[in-house]
Amino acid sequence: MPSTHTDWINSPLAVVEEMFAASQNSPNSGWEAKAVEFFKEQLKEKDAHISVPSLNDVPLHYLKPNSLVRFRCLIQDMFDPEFYMGVYETVDASTKANVLRCGKYKDVTECGVDFNSSNTVTAERQTFYCVPVPGENPWLKESYASSSQARVVPSTSYVPSRQKRSYEDDDDDMDTQPQPQKQREPQSGPHSLIEQQGNSDCKRQETEAPSTQTASSSHIDLNFPLPGEKGPSCLVKVYEDWESFKLNDTLEVYGILSVSPALSALADEKDASSSVLDPTESMETAEEQRVHSPPASLVPRLHMLYAKPLQHNNPLLPSFSLTDNSAFLSSTLSEMATIRAELLTYFTHVLLGDSLAAEYLILHLISSVYTRRDILPLGKFTLNLSGCPTVASYTERLYQIIQQLVPSSYYLGMSLQNMNQMRLVPKKDYVANRLVSGALQLARNTSLFLDETKLEQGQLDPTGVRNVTALGNLISWQKVDYDFNYHQMEFPCNINVLVVSEGRSLLPSDSQVHVQSHVAPPHMEEYLSSIHMHSPTSSQLNKLRIYLCVARLLDYSISDEMTKSVEDDFVDMRKDDPQSISAEDLHKMLIVARLLSLSLGQTSLSRDTWLKAKHIEAQRRSRMEQHKCVNGNEP
Repeated sequence: MPSTHTDWINSPLAVVEEMFAASQNSPNSGWEAKAVEFFKEQLKEKDAHISVPSLNDVPLHYLKPNSLVRFRCLIQDMFDPEFYMGVYETVDASTKANVLRCGKYKDVTECGVDFNSSNTVTAERQTFYCVPVPGENPWLKESYASSSQARVVPSTSYVPSRQKRSYEDDDDDMDTQPQPQKQREPQSGPHSLIEQQGNSDCKRQETEAPSTQTASSSHIDLNFPLPGEKGPSCLVKVYEDWESFKLNDTLEVYGILSVSPALSALADEKDASSSVLDPTESMETAEEQRVHSPPASLVPRLHMLYAKPLQHNNPLLPSFSLTDNSAFLSSTLSEMATIRAELLTYFTHVLLGDSLAAEYLILHLISSVYTRRDILPLGKFTLNLSGCPTVASYTERLYQIIQQLVPSSYYLGMSLQNMNQMRLVPKKDYVANRLVSGALQLARNTSLFLDETKLEQGQLDPTGVRNVTALGNLISWQKVDYDFNYHQMEFPCNINVLVVSEGRSLLPSDSQVHVQSHVAPPHMEEYLSSIHMHSPTSSQLNKLRIYLCVARLLDYSISDEMTKSVEDDFVDMRKDDPQSISAEDLHKMLIVARLLSLSLGQTSLSRDTWLKAKHIEAQRRSRMEQHKCVNGNEP
């Protein structure tokens, strides 16, 4: 293990190269695995991970090239594997001596490559196109940024590249910081891309920004799933076990940052030379090369050393499993009943004094698909809140309140224009050989808020019909059928869908609650405008955010004794009137009972919780029957 390279964050390649050099004396040393293990061990140290700068929080031009960075992201697309020179030899220009080099974790190689060397080793790596987790809410981003201990003020040893703004929300205050005098970072020699560029232009490429870069990158589509998203996209190069990753996985990637201008220069030279490529050089079309090789200043490359699958993206919780932090878990569980009572009071006020609707909103927000039985996703709990007022932008206000509580969310107003024009389902572009994202390409446990009060009278066109069908399939089966032109490919998902509507929704749901307002119509505007006055404090909000996430992550079971008790209750309920309750009604009660238990911090069903679940379900069904009688055959 390296002892001379203590600065493993700023100079990770030095660690890798030292291990590579040491391995030349023992060919079977397994140095690659040891290098990865070294970084994993360093990151296990207390608070070590928050000392690594994050691409999510820091503008790209303030990150040191070839340093270790982290990136919280979703795998939006997977490109074809690529070959690279894992080991190669260079010839020293002055001494003519051959030097063995490591090409791993790099995009460019040293100049003077001996292409005839028998020591050359060609290796393979996979490329993932990754984007920030879609729909992450402002409070979450601010919390991550404030917890970071990374030092990102530019040092005097290098200058941040200013070829192009790294992403739209660069901090203006960072741009006003004094810039150190320009010095080139020490390196063993100039670089070039082995496969595509001769050695004569290496120095120019590594130290200069190509003149056409801004023009060529200005029309690049970063392919964010949600409109209006900001942040960096990234090409993540994966060297081991890439089969273990799946499309739409959410990860925190730790890797070596590569932003070499040589990558952009080569792409620009190809664009300028001809749109018709020599088939002997590459099988890619010009459009495919443009998409797969965007300017590194806009889409940096990240050479993965380690990736941690994200069980959640809530920065207020431990980043590892709850079971590994028993002190945090026991402390949180002891307060859950109290916090739940506070949340119930708050939601009751927000939902116009309706405590039953507030109960169901809590259950909805902690629901999650915990397993699948054949094609049936178990644990989902799509809620339709009907009877929502259309005055004073009530539904938008309700979304903003939920947005303050959950890590990731998206508001979709179901207007005719949106339904007929938006791309909800991802579609394969065979010309550019990429998956064009859609608004339903979301991370697990994203809260999708569908506002049906915006749906006016009119005609859905074929796109609108497909979009509504896609939403229905998402709700019913927790899957999205991606469009691959000649066929559809099914991708399972785990998305919390809340539908708000005036009448019964045209979309399916697992439970419908008609909001029963306790506010007189003449006072509605005044009441809604005062909702913000009852908002929790920032410390209370953090407690609610932790509560909702922990409740979703808890395990749950039913004892044999409780199973027998539930079965006996079901038989008793059907004795007097077999039509009064069906097997489907029992299934719904069991879902409510499960969520009710978790909302109280209980990991198994108790008799009291089962009785309460029966009670609130009976209340809900009674209310829906009354509403149906008053309004006739409401659709």
